[in-house]
Amino acid sequence: GPVHVELVKYGSWPELMDALNTGKVDAAAVLVELGVKAREQGIDVRAAALGHTEGNIIVVNNDINSVQDLKGKSFAIPHKQSTQKILVDLMLERAGLSEKDVQIVEMSPPEMPSALSVGQIAGYSVAEPFGSLAIEMGAGKVFEDPDHLWHDNICCALVFNGQFIDEHHDLAKAFTKAYLDAGTYLDEHPEAQKEIALKYMKFKDPVIERSLQVIGFGDLALTEERYKALVHHMTHVDLIKKVPSYSEFVDTSLLP
Repeated sequence: GPVHVELVKYGSWPELMDALNTGKVDAAAVLVELGVKAREQGIDVRAAALGHTEGNIIVVNNDINSVQDLKGKSFAIPHKQSTQKILVDLMLERAGLSEKDVQIVEMSPPEMPSALSVGQIAGYSVAEPFGSLAIEMGAGKVFEDPDHLWHDNICCALVFNGQFIDEHHDLAKAFTKAYLDAGTYLDEHPEAQKEIALKYMKFKDPVIERSLQVIGFGDLALTEERYKALVHHMTHVDLIKKVPSYSEFVDTSLLP
């Protein structure tokens, strides 16, 4: 039969991860790096699929024309365990800079566009639609293409509490199937993407339109290849020391 899901919203990543790690929630949509990090620390959380593909964006204020211009400025990311942080480090490294040259600050995405417009930060790396929002406001412009820094970069994942999987395997599997089916449906029905986005996010049409052009929902497999690239980058920018194996982190038994 159908799976009944109760959605619970958390105000911060630490709160959400604590709820997932302790089994207060059975599954969560998390920054994929936070899931891998929890696994590294011996917490039994397992990933089933991605939240979306692409959809990350790097935005700077209108005075910034090169990575060098960011020297001595503040640059925001949503969390240090994130694809956005990896992208910023790769961007700096390519320009011969590092985090020593730029002040990296953690900030919640909804605060980023206004922080950019008042000059509190020179730029930020985020998942959409919080980049398009600044562009629409005239506060910033698209900077580096994330895909050039990390091809097929991934951001969020559907992660289960391991005990829930062990005790309710059929339910976890049914939920994963419904979730992947929803991704396929969205991919085939762009108008549904927009309708749902507008319902849950109070943004103007152009912001949602722009965001949805760069986000994909049709291919949500957390493949071994994607995982390898992820942990390679996590290791490279010192987010992780002991890499969980693919089969430790991704529970392929949940896949249809």
